[in-house]
Amino acid sequence: MVESHKDLIVWQKSIQLVTKVYELTKTFPKEELFGLTSQMRRAAVSIPSNIAEGRNRGSRKDFRQFLLVAFASANELETQILISVNLNYVNPALSSPINDLLSEVCRMLSAMIHKLEVTRS
Repeated sequence: MVESHKDLIVWQKSIQLVTKVYELTKTFPKEELFGLTSQMRRAAVSIPSNIAEGRNRGSRKDFRQFLLVAFASANELETQILISVNLNYVNPALSSPINDLLSEVCRMLSAMIHKLEVTRS
């Protein structure tokens, strides 16, 4: 039984994702500190934050809405990772495990959003 957002595997995996994104962006050029580095970190942090906030709002409708925001942030992060690879800030091999984890989080979010949509009707 899920008693807290901390019990949700998607939240746990998204916390892992945040850690990996912070580690990855440590190597970015200093001139990107307030650019791509900041954007990627904020998008990553937004994922578990919205899962937690939505889970604790009380209604299924609110939870679904916050999951949609988390999903959008995950897609934003995916785009930013691709940009960082294209700019040669990161080796594609280093971004691969992060992309794998991000894909897993996206699949989980999508399934949860769908389940909440189906059970609404």
